[in-house]
Amino acid sequence: MRVTKGAQIVAGTALLALAVAACGGSGDTSGSSSSAAGNAGAVRVEIAEPQHDLIPGNTTETSGAEVLNALFVGLVDYDADKKPYNRVAESIESPDSTTWTIKLKDGYKWHNGEPVVAQNFIDSWNYTANGANAQEGNYFFGSIVGYDELNPGEGKTPTATTLKGLKVVDDKTFTVELKNPFSGFPTMLGYTAFYPLPKAAFESEGKLKADFGGNPIGNGPFKVSKPWKRGTDQTISTVRNEDFKEGKAKVDAVDFKIYTDLNTAFNDLRAGNLDIMDQLPAEAISTAKSEFGDRYIEQPSSGIGYIGFPIKSGADYAKNADIRKAISMAIDRKTITETVFSGTRVPADDFISPVVSGYRQGACGEACTYDPAKAKALFDQAGGAKMGAIEIGYNGDGGHKEWIEAVANNLRTNLGAQVTPKPVEKFATILDDLGNKKWPGSFRMAWIMDYPSPENYLRPQFGSGGSSNYSGYKSKEFDDLVTQGDAAKTLDEGIKFYQQADDLVLKELPYIPVYFYQTNGAYSQHVKNVKIDPFERIDLFNVEKA
Repeated sequence: MRVTKGAQIVAGTALLALAVAACGGSGDTSGSSSSAAGNAGAVRVEIAEPQHDLIPGNTTETSGAEVLNALFVGLVDYDADKKPYNRVAESIESPDSTTWTIKLKDGYKWHNGEPVVAQNFIDSWNYTANGANAQEGNYFFGSIVGYDELNPGEGKTPTATTLKGLKVVDDKTFTVELKNPFSGFPTMLGYTAFYPLPKAAFESEGKLKADFGGNPIGNGPFKVSKPWKRGTDQTISTVRNEDFKEGKAKVDAVDFKIYTDLNTAFNDLRAGNLDIMDQLPAEAISTAKSEFGDRYIEQPSSGIGYIGFPIKSGADYAKNADIRKAISMAIDRKTITETVFSGTRVPADDFISPVVSGYRQGACGEACTYDPAKAKALFDQAGGAKMGAIEIGYNGDGGHKEWIEAVANNLRTNLGAQVTPKPVEKFATILDDLGNKKWPGSFRMAWIMDYPSPENYLRPQFGSGGSSNYSGYKSKEFDDLVTQGDAAKTLDEGIKFYQQADDLVLKELPYIPVYFYQTNGAYSQHVKNVKIDPFERIDLFNVEKA
């Protein structure tokens, strides 16, 4: 999962992050060090500030993932039809969907010239899976034998430092043993958390070097040209990797420019001071097609936008399932998608996106059907008026102000509730507060798929210990159904179990689905051949100067 920062979605990513951009802050894109200056002649791409340093296992939101997608390549990737294909992997095979043998292709190298070997994957996965390292992507290794010893629970010390289920056979081969059969395991392996890490990333005893996240050594088509300091530098500068196995990227350099305000970024795009935005501010969408012509991109995305609730640790209204259902029924999704987003969003009626198998039209039923009268009756019956003001938090670096205020107006009008939108400058701040259980009210969230499976919309966001389970939802029945889906021999068999798990969450509504995303991006006259995939990733390898 990848939660996403933007109103375009997605992370979170994932975990959206949704994931993934919104309004607020100064919009100042200047930096306080030389690395903010960027590369002369570079293609300039808009992102929000990554939540963490540039470490694959600690990146579950879309801005950091956009950068890592340029610096690293994984075992598999996904084509335009969202189907996985082998990339660094030569083959990924299993006789029983439990023990997997992974063989690597020759020729992939790290940016320091060393070959990519099996041990690089083992080292990276062990580091991310070790609970003591507190990596955001830790959860994705929960299916591998030995995970429990590395993650014994809060306040307990891990009894191991490596996953028992990982074994190196030779430089080009390693094996993975899972706790239970999972036929979809190879599909996961293109996700950021499964990227390898070079030997140079580590100190002794498997500890990551303190400066690696600001100056990572990858194996992808671009490499960092200047160290980056999160919170200080407003540009992440990369240059082409001349020795990349798959060939040379079409452009010499890419600068990722960090913005806290999408409107500022959009003005820079119009002025030619920025080259690519994968999501435009909502108020720009209605005129963008006529303004940018062929340089405007509108296409389906895998993202879903939500209103979420900390159902265990939050305010009283956040903990009450009937209040959550009343709020959902009071939201006029059709008007919001048609008016705020100029018809470029679709009202959401499921936790699974229409772009993957397993989606069911109308799965959410009454809870996602606009009915102000029933919503008000349920709200009053559940004691909504006695539960205080409803707070809706949203990140100001992603274009969410308009639709959040529209939702707030719906709730005021239809429920008679006191509603306070709460903008926060950076998406990372909301994610940190949610992770630390310091966010009491409701919040804007989004998810864009990490890999094309209905499981990816469910387990990371709602599974016990899920990497992006910001609501705190927990159900053994849900977990068991997802595990049964994993163990199914075919996708169609697995979908039946995933849909049953989906139904459980739709009944409780720890998140309220509001809209399905579309990509609405644009690019400047300085570049051409700009493509954005359903994962909201820009194909920087094939971008060209115009």
